[in-house]
Amino acid sequence: MAELSTIARPYAEAAFRVARSGDLNAWSALTAELAAVAGTAEMRALVLDPNLTPEAIYGVFAGVLKSPLGPEAQNFLRLVVENDRVAALPEVAAQFAALRNKLEGSAEAEIASAFPLTDAQVADLIGGLAKKFGGLTLKARVKVDPELIGGVRVTVGDEVFDTSVRAQLERMRTTLTAA
Repeated sequence: MAELSTIARPYAEAAFRVARSGDLNAWSALTAELAAVAGTAEMRALVLDPNLTPEAIYGVFAGVLKSPLGPEAQNFLRLVVENDRVAALPEVAAQFAALRNKLEGSAEAEIASAFPLTDAQVADLIGGLAKKFGGLTLKARVKVDPELIGGVRVTVGDEVFDTSVRAQLERMRTTLTAA
């Protein structure tokens, strides 16, 4: 089977083209909601039920959404359901967000910290990282990960800056066992 990112790409690009000519914020919210609904155990089970037609699956899916479905969104969802691509919706949403970030000159920065960070600490961290990324506007998502022991791990796209105590201990272990 094809890689999920390969399957999702044309759907994300098509939704993004429609969104750019309409309401980008509404489409961002819609793709995120579609991904959330598609990721539930109930929807995964529903999609796998061989007794349900694509129209029935579409009806249930559309019925649980909070976001309004305009004609383009209805067509998009019907196409996803008819082509049996509901499982790809989380990746579609991720690629849609990446396309939007590229358009806006921004990027998602996932910050994992051993302890809760204050808003000032996050702002300082983002300010320093923005310089490394050529002035990109970074959107921070902060989470606490006690396994880091201390420090932070920041992921921006496919780049990772890991200054955590856990990473330092791992580097020391590798160095000591290599000798």
